[in-house]
Amino acid sequence: MKKFVVALLVAFAALIVCICALDGAGEGGGGEAAYLRVHIRANSNGAEDQAVKYEVRDGVVAYLTPVAASCHTKAEAMQAVGARLSEIEAVAERILQENGYRYGVKASLKKEEFPTRVYEGATLPAGVYDALILELGTGEGDNWWCVVYPPLCFTGGQVNVVYKSKILEIIRTFFG
Repeated sequence: MKKFVVALLVAFAALIVCICALDGAGEGGGGEAAYLRVHIRANSNGAEDQAVKYEVRDGVVAYLTPVAASCHTKAEAMQAVGARLSEIEAVAERILQENGYRYGVKASLKKEEFPTRVYEGATLPAGVYDALILELGTGEGDNWWCVVYPPLCFTGGQVNVVYKSKILEIIRTFFG
């Protein structure tokens, strides 16, 4: 009888994992769907263009930090960032102009492929993610990327990532 109950629990857990995997495209489902990333592309690989890319990064991160911190879901983050694309461009443009660059910047939200990346102990697998894209000038130089939501790069060094297990929640409910 014990083996039957254990087998039944394992089968139930496997069913839940499959259901969660199918629902992964939903909010908080994990994987690519749970993240809003950011990708800043430099004008070129020249030392000056690469240096100003990092200044733009710092300015955009400073601007977006309170925005990202106020969002409770990826959908909220997408909406908040999307509503501020012109302000994000203005922040980047001001920094470019202060440094003598007139090649402009274009901000957009779109899906983009990213390689596997580790942020403060959280691993994001390679895949297609929603992303804030900032192209400085031609956007043909090396780039910088990170995560807007959850705000892994917008925390001032403090990362509070909470990992949840649906299976563990079910087991605790069942036996608790």
